[in-house]
Amino acid sequence: MKQIDIGRAALVLIEFQHEWVAPTGKLQRGLIHDKDAFRSAVAAAGDLLAHARERRWAIAHAGLSFTRDPGYLLFGRGEGRLGLRGAIPHAGTWGEEGSRFVEPFVPREGEFVVQGRSGASVLKSSTLDPFLRNNDLRTLLLCGFATHVCVESTLREAHDLGYDAYVVSDACAAFERSQHEHVLQHVVHHFGGQVTSAELRAL
Repeated sequence: MKQIDIGRAALVLIEFQHEWVAPTGKLQRGLIHDKDAFRSAVAAAGDLLAHARERRWAIAHAGLSFTRDPGYLLFGRGEGRLGLRGAIPHAGTWGEEGSRFVEPFVPREGEFVVQGRSGASVLKSSTLDPFLRNNDLRTLLLCGFATHVCVESTLREAHDLGYDAYVVSDACAAFERSQHEHVLQHVVHHFGGQVTSAELRAL
């Protein structure tokens, strides 16, 4: 791990919303098989967020929401679409209930809420990139879900945009532990780095 300048870093919280975090969320119930690892990641992210708030780190909440696009027009209604463009409309996820942020991850005053996202990466067509550049933030600390989908996609795009990005390894989770470990062992080093929440709190 290279030295992280926390004054030029942003803690990016990916999809800490009802769909994943609440026990009644569709994705929590339908996709998370390793519940213990998932709960541990949520707890680690919550502890890190509390630490970041106390020390006034830059914090960005990068959720997903189709509350203003209930027909999923962004994804062509999902008809005949591959990948998430088909799966999300088919499942009916990320509506009003599913997109609600869950405590302690509800954004507070002074914390940035990403808007306009259109892809698996939270940087895709969103306001995150201008927020980072306009505040001279060059390092992303990624927490959230799922490790092998949106976290990995964000890591890859951050690399290609010239950012240093770290996966906070104990504050992310996939559907199964093996998926999470695969990303950490075989993917992350190509596009960034990994760090634990304890290492960040010790900075």
